Amino acid sequence: MSEGFRLTIGQLNATVGDLEGNASKARAAWETAKAAGADMLALPEMFITGYQTQDLVLKPAFTDDAVAAITALGTSLTGGPAIGIGGPWRDTDGKLYNAWWVFSDGRLVARVLKHHLPYEQLFDELRLFRSGPISGPYVVGNARIGSPICEDSWYPDVAETLAETGAGILIVPNGSPYHRDKLDLRMGHMVGRVVETGLPLVYVNLVGGQDDQIYDGASFVLNPGGRKVVQLPPFEEAIAHVDFTLTDEGWRAEPGQMAPQPDAWEQDYQAMMLGLRDYLRKSGFGKVVLGMSGGIDSALVATIAADAIGPENVRCVMLPSEYTSRTSLDDAADCAMRLGARLDTVHIEGPRDAVGGALAHLMEGTSPDTTEENIQSRLRGVMLMAISNKFGEMLLTTGNKSEVAVGYATIYGDMAGGYNPIKDLYKTRVFQTCRWRNANHRPWMMGPAGEVIPPRIIAKPPSAELRPDQKDEDSLPPYEVLDRILEGLIEKDLALKDLVAEGFDAETVRRVETLLYTSEWKRYQAAPGPRISTRAFWLDRRYPLINRWRDRL
Repeated sequence: MSEGFRLTIGQLNATVGDLEGNASKARAAWETAKAAGADMLALPEMFITGYQTQDLVLKPAFTDDAVAAITALGTSLTGGPAIGIGGPWRDTDGKLYNAWWVFSDGRLVARVLKHHLPYEQLFDELRLFRSGPISGPYVVGNARIGSPICEDSWYPDVAETLAETGAGILIVPNGSPYHRDKLDLRMGHMVGRVVETGLPLVYVNLVGGQDDQIYDGASFVLNPGGRKVVQLPPFEEAIAHVDFTLTDEGWRAEPGQMAPQPDAWEQDYQAMMLGLRDYLRKSGFGKVVLGMSGGIDSALVATIAADAIGPENVRCVMLPSEYTSRTSLDDAADCAMRLGARLDTVHIEGPRDAVGGALAHLMEGTSPDTTEENIQSRLRGVMLMAISNKFGEMLLTTGNKSEVAVGYATIYGDMAGGYNPIKDLYKTRVFQTCRWRNANHRPWMMGPAGEVIPPRIIAKPPSAELRPDQKDEDSLPPYEVLDRILEGLIEKDLALKDLVAEGFDAETVRRVETLLYTSEWKRYQAAPGPRISTRAFWLDRRYPLINRWRDRL
C-alpha cells in the first residue's frame, strides 16, 4: 500500500518590516493547509521579515523582534501541519544567518541555515549574513525533507549532500526576484538538481513588489527526470496543495495545477503594474498624480497606473506653455478620456514669466538656452508636487530607461516624484508595450479594455516641447540606434571598439558613453522603479558619481 504526503505551497506577498502582518498571512495559510489535511506548509525565504531587508536586518532590535515573531507563530501552531518559514537567526556568538525555520506541532524541529550567499547583481548577502554549514534533512510525518535555501539550489553541493544523507523530497524556499526570462533560467538550474539527485523538487517563491524588486512567484514542482507537474501563476498570490506518493523508486509528486506562463511582453507589463501597485499599497498611498504631456511615456505610465489602482484613482495634469502643441493637448485629453482618468490643466506661462522676471537682472546679456527650458520643467515639478502634497497623491515620474541613461531629463523637474513605473524600459520597448496593451486586456488589469493609448501618440515623433519645433532626435541619436548602443554599454558591458565593430558610428558611441557616465549623479537622485532587466539602475549597476575614466577606441 502506497504512502502519501501532502504539502501546501504558500506563494504569498510579504511586506518588509511588517512582522505582525506577515505572521498573520502565514497563520491564515496554515489554517488553509490544515483544512486541506496537509502534512506541511512551505513558505518562502525570509517571509517573516519580508525580502530584501537590506541593512535593516543588521539592526539587533529588528532581528530580535523577527525571531520573537517567528517563534511565537511556530510554537502556537499545534494540532495541524508542520510549517516551514523563512526568517533571520542570530546564534550565541552573535553571528547572523538567513534561516528556514521548521515547526511541527508547536515544536522547532529544524533550523536550516543558508550556505551560499548571493553577492551578484542586486544581492549583497555576504555583508549581511554568515554562511551556514550544509544542513541535513529533517523529518515531517513520514517524509525526510531537504531544504536548500534559494541560492543553495543553484549549486550542486547542497542538494547532493541532502540526497546522500537521506532526503526524499527537496523543498526550496525562495526570494527570487523577476527579470525578463527568469523562469527559464530558474528551471534550468532546478532541473539540474533533480537530475543529479533523482529527487522531486518543490520551488516555493515569494510574490509581490518591494522597492525596485518584483517577486514573480511562478512556483513549480518537478519530478525526477525534470518533468514539471505543477506550475503556479506568476505575479499573484496562490496556495496550492501538492500530493506526493511513495513508490518503489521514491517519492513522486502527483500532477496538479499547470498555470500558463505569459510571454515576456506580458510579464514585463505585469511586473511594472504590480511593482507600482505594491509600492503604493505598502507605502500607504491609494491615489497618484502625473504630468500628462500628450507624449507616449506619460500615456503609458497613466495606463499602468489605471491598471494598478483603477482609473478613478489616477489624476493626470496637463501643464502647457506656448510651446505645447494643440496636438499634444488633444492627445492628452483623448488618452485620459479613454482610460477614464481625471485630467486637470495648470498653465505655467505666468509662473515662468515671474521666474524669468526675478532672474532678469542676473541673466541680462545672455541668450536663452537650456536654462530657460529647465525652468519650465522645474515649475511643472513644483506644481505637481503641490498637488501631490495637498491631496495625498503620489507623484509618478515618466522617464524611460533611454532618457534616464543619458540624462535627457531635468533634475528637480520632470524627474521629481516618488516612483517611476517605466524606469527600466527602453524607449523602443515603450512603443511596443503601448501596442501590446492596446491589443490585450487581462483580468488583473483594473483599467478599461481596448485601444486606451491613442494611435497618434504612438506614431508621432517624441518631443519635450520646451522650445519651438523641438524633437528628441535634435539632441539624441534615433532611439533605435541609442537603445542598441545603451544595451551594449549597460547590459553587456561592451567596449567602444566592440560597438564600432557592430557598425555603430564611433563618434556617436563616444557621445552616448559620455552622456551615460556624466548622468550618474542624476540617477543617484532619481525615483525608484520596477526592475525588469538584469541591469537596472540602482542595485544592479553601481557606478561612482565622479568618474574621469573613458573608454578609448
